[in-house]
Amino acid sequence: MALTAYLSDRNIQVLAVVRGDSARKNRIRESNSVAIVECALGEMEELPERVRKVIRQKHWNEMQPIDVFFHFAWDGTFGGGRDDMYLQNRNVKYALEAVDAAAELQCGLFIGAGSQAEYGRYEGKLHANVPAFPENGYGMAKLCAGQMTRIRCRQKGMRHIWTRILSVYGPYDGSGTMVMSLIKKMLHGERASCTKGEQMWDYLYAKDAAKMMYLIGCYGVSGKVYCLGSGVAKPLKTYIETMRSVINPNAEVGFGDMEYAPGQVMYLCADIQDLIDDTGYVSDYTFETGIRETVEWEEAQDEKD
Repeated sequence: MALTAYLSDRNIQVLAVVRGDSARKNRIRESNSVAIVECALGEMEELPERVRKVIRQKHWNEMQPIDVFFHFAWDGTFGGGRDDMYLQNRNVKYALEAVDAAAELQCGLFIGAGSQAEYGRYEGKLHANVPAFPENGYGMAKLCAGQMTRIRCRQKGMRHIWTRILSVYGPYDGSGTMVMSLIKKMLHGERASCTKGEQMWDYLYAKDAAKMMYLIGCYGVSGKVYCLGSGVAKPLKTYIETMRSVINPNAEVGFGDMEYAPGQVMYLCADIQDLIDDTGYVSDYTFETGIRETVEWEEAQDEKD
């Protein structure tokens, strides 16, 4: 959503590929620069023709090449699905089929959305050369997809870039995430239960993540892996206290109400120097300004409800 808005605001034409049965597809507003293409992950072989049909309907230039294919789609990102090995294996297949669809559309660059889960637990800043030891099926499949789509792109004569995304927050984030769940509780005067908050964490606002993706699409180096984060690690407790100060300084927060999950990652931070050097990226948001916008968005959703 953030990337679509970022590109649209710059009058860049966007073909937003969504699942036909998606409950969230109505959030994407079609405009002169945004068109929706319905296609499920298992229907990738049909994507090129569906894209061409929508381009004709929008009266866009059919001869204009597609610059970048951003592959964000993935099944089983939460809960038990992360260790559903057959499901995660299908995701790798879908990613390869996405490369084939991009190649048929004569796309110049394929950018995949990987995850910090590819690394497993690591006590240091994450970058492309940190050894990857994923601990769940989700991380294993993301790692495999990144490696295999790179080879497939080479076979198809396309450029390839893989990103590993850390913790992104902002409007449209899932209600079960730490940031969104605590925002809801603080806004509604409920006790916000959490762990002791000793984890050192790296949060990236969605609009900054979108800017990163755009710049990688413009200036990223083919064959590279970029980690997406703010590049700064702070105790989780500090982030939560910032949220409380923005929403309600008197909000009740139960630090230590919850135990750490088994295998809890205690340190997460991206090394974004390579990304900065290659693309010239500069952040537009602090955690506080990002939270303020996110809270305003959540309050607007409450008013709609």
